[in-house]
Amino acid sequence: MAVLSYGASRMMAKAKQSILGMRTELRFRKTFRKYREFTMIPEATYIANLWLAAKVDKIPGEVVECGTWRGGMIAGVADVLGSDRNYRLFDSFEGLPPAKEIDGAGALAWQQNTSGPFYRNNCRAEESEARQAMAMSAGRRHTITKGWFNETLPKAQVGPIALLLLDADWYDSTKQILDNLGCRMVPGGLIVVDDYYVWSGCTRAVNEHAASKNWMIRQFGVGGGCYIVI
Repeated sequence: MAVLSYGASRMMAKAKQSILGMRTELRFRKTFRKYREFTMIPEATYIANLWLAAKVDKIPGEVVECGTWRGGMIAGVADVLGSDRNYRLFDSFEGLPPAKEIDGAGALAWQQNTSGPFYRNNCRAEESEARQAMAMSAGRRHTITKGWFNETLPKAQVGPIALLLLDADWYDSTKQILDNLGCRMVPGGLIVVDDYYVWSGCTRAVNEHAASKNWMIRQFGVGGGCYIVI
């Protein structure tokens, strides 16, 4: 019986990991196609988010998304993490609140250009669209809370959080999420911020909160956001 050398065993292990990685990548691409009409997130970033979600597979806790639009991102995450969790969606379903000076000139110009190709009715969506996306997913235990973050998050009944998806664009909205939910993150949990490299207000709010908690901000994906490991 032949015995593999240590080097050969390592090569086989790497080859196996590579095959598993390719299979997972293909599965994640299929997930993106499933929900592409329910998300504004580009495919590369969407798939990167799914890879990050997979990292908390063994971390107990709820999955929370603030700024859900049509629900396509958290629905994809639910397909990755399965039905044995609570999934909570928060959104105004009235579009974004008015940008302020702290959000930067780019944010103000974007919101004023109502005919722009990426305006999408100020990111407005219907609650029924998010419900449809979640009905397509593995996330059977899900709740949707409609309203502005400053009104809904302080009184939200959210348990320990394993994964927080933060897609709030502006400074105030991002700060409200972190102030209300950051303290509920479990050790090893992840905060994924969609607009960190897009809007300066979001960047500032994340930087301020991370500095106060000594959190390290990490980049991921291609043109994507950032994430924080608690």
